[in-house]
Amino acid sequence: MKLVIGGYAQGKLEYVLSTYQLQADRVWEGVLPKDGECMEETVVVYQLHRWVRKRILEGGCPEEEIQSFLEGCKDCILICDEIGSGIVPAEPFERQYRERTGRILIQLAARAEEVWRILCGIGQRIK
Repeated sequence: MKLVIGGYAQGKLEYVLSTYQLQADRVWEGVLPKDGECMEETVVVYQLHRWVRKRILEGGCPEEEIQSFLEGCKDCILICDEIGSGIVPAEPFERQYRERTGRILIQLAARAEEVWRILCGIGQRIK
C-alpha cells in the first residue's frame, strides 16, 4: 500500500496516475471498493478524507474499516488531503473529523511501504 498526502488542489491524483502509469478507471473517488472489486491491478482511492467524513456521519468506524479494507486490497494507493493544518474549526464535529482523519493517516503511514507528499504537483517521498 502507498499513501499520498498533500493540500487541496496540489496535483495528487495527476501525480499518482502519471508516476505509476495508471488509468483513471482504477480510481475510486471518496469511496472504498467493495469486496471483490480489488482486482489484480492497482486500485487508487482518491479523496480518502471524504470517505472518512462520510463514515463518521453514518456512525461507522473508519479506523477499523480502513484496516479491514487493506487486508483484502493490498495493492492500493490511498490519496488524502492534509486537513490538519490551519485554523482549528469551531464546530465540535469538524474538530473530531479532523483529529480522527489525522490519526488514521498516522496508522496508514506506519503500515505503508511508501508515503509521498505532493506540493505544486511535485512529489517528495517521506517514507
